[in-house]
Amino acid sequence: MHELIGDITLCILFAWVLGLLAHFSRQPLILAYLIAGFFIGPFGMGWVKSQESISVISELGLIFMLFMIGLEIDLKKIIRAGPVILFAAGGQLVGGCLLGILFFVGIGLSLGGGNFDALYLTIACALSSTVIIVKVLYEKRELDTLPGRITLGVLVLQDIFAILFLAVQPSLANLEISVILLSVARVGVLVATALLLSRYVLPKLFHQIARRPELILLGALAWCFLIGEIAEKLHLSREMGSLVAGVSLSTFPYALDVTAKVTTLRDFFITLFFVALGMTIPIPTGSVIGLALIIAAFTAASRVVTTFTPLYMMKQGLRASLLPAINLAQISEFSLVVIQTGVTAGHITMETASAVSFAFVVLAVLSAFFMMQSSQITQLLIAPLKRIGIRDLDHAQAGEAGHEGGHGETRRIVILGFFRAASALVAEIERQNPALLEQLTVIDFNPVVFKTLTDRGVHVIYGDISNVDTLVHAGIGRAEIIILSVPDSLLVGASNEKLVRHVRTLNSTAKIVATADFLANVGDLYVAGADYVTVTRLSDAHELYTVIEATDAGLLQDKRADVDALLAERREVLP
Repeated sequence: MHELIGDITLCILFAWVLGLLAHFSRQPLILAYLIAGFFIGPFGMGWVKSQESISVISELGLIFMLFMIGLEIDLKKIIRAGPVILFAAGGQLVGGCLLGILFFVGIGLSLGGGNFDALYLTIACALSSTVIIVKVLYEKRELDTLPGRITLGVLVLQDIFAILFLAVQPSLANLEISVILLSVARVGVLVATALLLSRYVLPKLFHQIARRPELILLGALAWCFLIGEIAEKLHLSREMGSLVAGVSLSTFPYALDVTAKVTTLRDFFITLFFVALGMTIPIPTGSVIGLALIIAAFTAASRVVTTFTPLYMMKQGLRASLLPAINLAQISEFSLVVIQTGVTAGHITMETASAVSFAFVVLAVLSAFFMMQSSQITQLLIAPLKRIGIRDLDHAQAGEAGHEGGHGETRRIVILGFFRAASALVAEIERQNPALLEQLTVIDFNPVVFKTLTDRGVHVIYGDISNVDTLVHAGIGRAEIIILSVPDSLLVGASNEKLVRHVRTLNSTAKIVATADFLANVGDLYVAGADYVTVTRLSDAHELYTVIEATDAGLLQDKRADVDALLAERREVLP
């Protein structure tokens, strides 16, 4: 026991020290934890030698990590995901698995006879890193863009796919129909038990203790270990049980509260898991490094093929098809979990597991860099793809450019970029003056916007507003009113000030309306050539003030009824 406490102390201490180095060098923290584990483990300095300690630390960390992954899987969002995300995720997973089996068996890895290296590598390479992707997209403020939503939707369905694999994983050595059905039945019993308890028992208990944070935390942990033990009794695994426990709480009324309170504890045990995983990584041989590079190259290449293809077939355009492929091009933390369960079950060799860990590190570093530059990379790729005959959504417009204006026929009013403010503006025009829609042109590269507005009869030009050539070919010089309604925080590769300068150079007479994120930007936009600058916070403040007035006058319900009636009339492109 004292040895275990000492080993945990070393794990946390070195994880923190190397975590600081990773933070200041802008590297993934998981990379720091793996290196910390390797450094203090039996293949490094040998300060932690006890295999029992390593096993206990790893299992505890794994249980908590899977519990938190389950908490973050929102089944309602999957149901509402729509055909594009479902088709993209299905294509990526099915295509990734088919390519993986063919590739890894083709290079000589085993797929049967008690050795399943090819299968585990296929599953590992089919999953992408939620931690890395969400962190980078959050920093770039792209979580709520179309490529961002597609990326997150694919991640959720990848997690469910991993859950299904973990359900049959214990029976891989004896994979008969009866065994699979028995495994599925056991999972069904586990899921049904968890859902029934979380639906009818837990809400009453948590409601009674809602004001006692320590009991909320304790209740969540008790739930995690209870379902884990039920899974163990059903001959599944505690890890599988903790995942189901998290999923069953994901739609729970107190899920956000539980997640917030468990997060700190989760971070502690996730750190332990990755440090313990690092302890199992031996000093790499040439063959391990070679296999790791092969795994990394295959993952990146296969992700582009299996993600881009279904999205392009769904007519999402080159940009919205390429960006999710770049975002998803790494190996998941969940992949390391899957590999670790394979090592524990004796299904794969330690050399294969080590290679996956090294491939994870390589892709974690590279993918974070490529994601930060994804817009520029996409812009560079689009032209060569068009040259080899892969068409974009603007193909029809380009073909019509020589006929009656076509692509270049902008209307009197031009909206550059289309997000929620522009969506609200179009809905307002539809409500108050539908004839004005015939004088409107929208320029944007969102395929949903392109299709929806085209179906409604609004003139749309598909293109990147940050590209001056797009503005020139669109005929921006003939517009009378040009509206920039997208704030700088959401613009990709541009800013309102930069766009105003470009537009003013191309059109010296148009009235330009720009948007400012900050009050300090207003003056700069006027200097750049804007004729009017909107500041969203001012209209928001006015609306909130009228709410206070209505509340004080006892008219809040009347105001809400007016707003509800207004919302019922609107048909917005973006909800």
